Amino acid sequence: MKPLLLLLTLLILSTSLSLADGIKGKPAPHLEVDEWVSLPEGQEKGPKLADLKGKVIYLYCFQSWCPGCHSLGFPTLQAMIKEFRDDPDVRFVAVQTVFEGFGTNTPEAARKIVERYKLESIPVGQSGAKGTRSKIMADYRTRGTPWTVIIAPDGTVNYNDFHIEPDAAAKLIRSLKTTAKPE
Repeated sequence: MKPLLLLLTLLILSTSLSLADGIKGKPAPHLEVDEWVSLPEGQEKGPKLADLKGKVIYLYCFQSWCPGCHSLGFPTLQAMIKEFRDDPDVRFVAVQTVFEGFGTNTPEAARKIVERYKLESIPVGQSGAKGTRSKIMADYRTRGTPWTVIIAPDGTVNYNDFHIEPDAAAKLIRSLKTTAKPE
């Protein structure tokens, strides 16, 4: 019995350790959302990562009912948007990645988030619904919300974890901007 218990423990440990950094250091997958609930004025379709190559991308994943999203994630997102608002080398995307509370975390709730946090200047999408796993959660191996992904100009995921503090995010974004851009 002990060898089986040891094997199960090692399996659980190795699985949780392999998820620790999501896909940090790997190429960023496409942004596959079910619906873009808000796009900046003049933008007719959602962003494609290929179109954003050469820019730092701050991807914020949330759920409308998530307390940590409201107390930590959205304030950090707003601070980063304010700090890099006029920077042509930094782009922001927010996506409601639904994995629970399907009746509450709806596209309409995401639209209300756009209004509440004044996110009209960035694309905001919805990924996941009852019976349909969020493609972004699966592709980026997120483990919940709030979740932040920061993608380097070469398309490599540089940060992929729960909340990041504003000062650390700004420092990382500035350092990624100085890295060589793809040709």
